Amino acid sequence: MRLISKPTSGIPDFYQHYMDKVPDDGLLLQHLDEIMQETNSIISSLSEDKLLFRYAAGKWTIKDLMLHLADCERVIIYRAMRFSRGDKTDLPGFDEGLFVDAAHANDKPITAIMEQLNAYRTASILFIKSLSDAELDNGGTANGYPITARLLVNHLYGHHQHHLDIIKERYL
Repeated sequence: MRLISKPTSGIPDFYQHYMDKVPDDGLLLQHLDEIMQETNSIISSLSEDKLLFRYAAGKWTIKDLMLHLADCERVIIYRAMRFSRGDKTDLPGFDEGLFVDAAHANDKPITAIMEQLNAYRTASILFIKSLSDAELDNGGTANGYPITARLLVNHLYGHHQHHLDIIKERYL
């Protein structure tokens, strides 16, 4: 399997928490697949009541979190694609709370949400696998942060792990 290392420098403070969650073994593609399998296993075991549970007022449900992961998968890979292709356009941020509110995840079947997330993850892995080290090291600016495609594809895992940890600690 192809090794994809974590970035060793140029990590903005906002991303450091997520990079700390990425293993240092270079097996990013394997980890992206494994965390998806673990997530599928956990989510498929939960009742609708558990999927709609909020551990505090104003917090997202598990359905919200899963659709948030799907939305972020698209945004992160889009940014990585733009940078890997040498696009230096300053890319805007997005309001994740607005996305969650507008998505109405709690009105959707979890199977449909997970089908999307799984499809996006499969496509992401195929895209990441296609990138050369030079393409991974191409960078640009997103939401005001100078970042590389390498950072973004590693962030994909770290962000997913962050939310999976929250689910395990606060929802289950």
